[in-house]
Amino acid sequence: QVQLVESGGGLVQAGGSLRLSCAASGSMYSINVMGWYRQAPGMQRELVAIITSGGSTNYTDSAKDRFTISRDNAKNTVYLQMSSLKPEDTAVYYCNALLKRYFWSDLRDYWGQGTQVTVSS
Repeated sequence: QVQLVESGGGLVQAGGSLRLSCAASGSMYSINVMGWYRQAPGMQRELVAIITSGGSTNYTDSAKDRFTISRDNAKNTVYLQMSSLKPEDTAVYYCNALLKRYFWSDLRDYWGQGTQVTVSS
């Protein structure tokens, strides 16, 4: 069983900062990609940022220059440092991992339960 557990969400004023963490646990052979997605009320889930095991990153345009994704491979943990937060960043943020449970397994997506981020104006 693989679990992704997020932490660090909350309520912050516009212009403030938050740091999200997501730790993956369980039986895993390798984690190829870890990332953060978000879903606002009435909207589809969207990519925020992803990072590969080698450290390559990709961001959605709205997150560039404000958010930083990082990863600790030894701890199977991914972080999202969010700065200059805006009310439109309000959403449930989900952690995602694309991983192989065993060396013979196919790659498969796993999701955390989500953490609420609310930015007040």
